[in-house]
Amino acid sequence: MDISQEDERDQGQDHDHVIVVAGDQGEGEGEETTRDGSVDWNGRPCLRAKSGGWPAGLLILLNQALATMAVNGVSINLVTFMRVVMQLDNANAAKHVSNWSGTTYVFSIVGAIIADSYWGRYKSCIIFQLIFLAGLVELSISSYFFLHNFSCKSESGDTKTCRTPSAAEIAIFYGAIYKIALGNGAYQPTNTTFGADQFDEEHTREKRSKTAFYGYFFVANNLGSLVAVTFLTYMEDQGSWAAAFVISAAAALLGLLLFAAGTKRFRHFMPCGNPAATVGNVFVAATKKRHLTIPAQVEKLYELDGTHSVNGGKKIAHTPGYRFLDKAAVIEDPSILLPGEQPASRPRRLYTVTQVEQVKCILRLIPIWLCSIIYSTTYSQMSSVFIEQAQAMDNTLNKFTIPAAGIGIFEIIGVTSFVFIYTFCIAKPLSRRSKEPTELQRMGIGLVISTAAMIAAALVERQRLKHAERYRLSVLWQIPQYLLIGASEVFMYVTMTEFFNDQLPDGMRSLGSAMSGASMSAGSYANSLIVSLVMAGSRSGGQAGWIPHNLNQGHVDRFFFLIAALNAADLALFVLLAKRYRGVAKPAAAAVAAVGPIK
Repeated sequence: MDISQEDERDQGQDHDHVIVVAGDQGEGEGEETTRDGSVDWNGRPCLRAKSGGWPAGLLILLNQALATMAVNGVSINLVTFMRVVMQLDNANAAKHVSNWSGTTYVFSIVGAIIADSYWGRYKSCIIFQLIFLAGLVELSISSYFFLHNFSCKSESGDTKTCRTPSAAEIAIFYGAIYKIALGNGAYQPTNTTFGADQFDEEHTREKRSKTAFYGYFFVANNLGSLVAVTFLTYMEDQGSWAAAFVISAAAALLGLLLFAAGTKRFRHFMPCGNPAATVGNVFVAATKKRHLTIPAQVEKLYELDGTHSVNGGKKIAHTPGYRFLDKAAVIEDPSILLPGEQPASRPRRLYTVTQVEQVKCILRLIPIWLCSIIYSTTYSQMSSVFIEQAQAMDNTLNKFTIPAAGIGIFEIIGVTSFVFIYTFCIAKPLSRRSKEPTELQRMGIGLVISTAAMIAAALVERQRLKHAERYRLSVLWQIPQYLLIGASEVFMYVTMTEFFNDQLPDGMRSLGSAMSGASMSAGSYANSLIVSLVMAGSRSGGQAGWIPHNLNQGHVDRFFFLIAALNAADLALFVLLAKRYRGVAKPAAAAVAAVGPIK
């Protein structure tokens, strides 16, 4: 797919810049440049035909598929590893995995801030992938020499033949998996945004490609997961933990090499300063200037002339919400500084309208983000309680043994199928009638589907308990709950990533992708807390609790119904907040001047 070959209709809509690149001896004369402010490896405005687009996007998609395969080779069966090799009980294994998953997503915020503020997205992707690879190599070696025991059988649940790991082995193991958490967690949101950077949103055809990229990014995620679920988890359930981890490390290495191969093709955006510092400074300035009166005319608030504001980012139009913050843009002494002027030394406690609006953007998104946390507790069940449920079920199909985590393939099928179903069977026909659901409406649909998924899981568990004394229910009964969660991801996570990236300014877009990861993080921690509270409350009177070591003595169905009820309450709150949400209007793009080379 060559996006440089535009159809006549797109050429009529997009009036792109034409430049002559100095030093190219006329080679660049007459070539289109991008309009979104992106630059090439040498810091010059990108030539559309020679940068970004689907050639760069496909490399990032392949990189993502391999990285996802690598991390899922560890994460999907980690609860089994904790239970069998580390010899933890079901509740503790679920909590440790939830904490690890939560920490992974916390690192996504760290990676986003570093990428947007200091290193840039390309450099951040390279460095964090190296850390990720180092963690996988360490895990492979430690599993072979310290923790690996071929006599441990995951499917039987027999841990008597597994020796208890020593304190040193435990420390090495946790050190390895938390390196993986840092490398992969910090790299993921930056990679999502960096992939989207390869498409010019100011160009009609590339803007459509950019929207499609988000969906294909999740497809790449799930194709990588498919290999991990069907192949690597089977190896791990046969006791070949070290071999599976070595394959994961090899996949990460190949992904890194593919990413490096696109270095000269990629489009880049320069770092725009620390968003956390901007937020803090604007709040401090507004508080110290609380005695000032906000002028009735917005034009009297401080902003630079032109189309770009501080640090070269695009300007954002003033919005009426959070009026108190506007005091940070009030000029205390108009005789010294007028709106539009950019002095060599800006007065203290004075920030531009754009900087104030950046803070408002974040504040508007926080309520929407908080509503996604309960959804993420549903998502986290796939790596914890769903697997423990599967281990209590009949996992044989004729003579084939299905790994406990292997049924998760249907979540992958659900995501992949619904990406294409929504794109071609729902969005495309509705877009012709201008009735395509908004991003917030799609997220609401995701919450409805996730509630249905937890109800399905509860009903399956109730059926399993009903027949537990006579026979084990087939693990295939889990298929509906996995398919429903997969469908909900398309409406929730895919849309949320696109929504946060669209609503935040250019210099904070990695943070937008990280907010999706942070939702998963908070959901994992919330799930860990809910499990702890449920076990503390349900063990009263000497009972085994809802999620005991032997699930036949528990009530996991009640736990699933509890999560479904929380989802339903969350949906009601989300609808209320979505109706009150007001987005921001973005100004048109302008040409970008050459900057220094990417380092």
